[in-house]
Amino acid sequence: MQNTIKVERAILSITQDDLAKRIGVSRQTINSIEANRYVPSTVLALKMSAVFNKPVNEFFTLTDED
Repeated sequence: MQNTIKVERAILSITQDDLAKRIGVSRQTINSIEANRYVPSTVLALKMSAVFNKPVNEFFTLTDED
């Protein structure tokens, strides 16, 4: 799965730490998600959706490997 979390954060001018605090995870978790090393749970994806005010499928997309 690919994501545009870093771009979405830039649009809102928030850091990884800011996003992490808003959704209740560590900054390292956000870093791992952005680097495609960790696929977040549905709950985390929905929390990000609320922060970004966008549907989940606008910042997460499936790849051929998925």
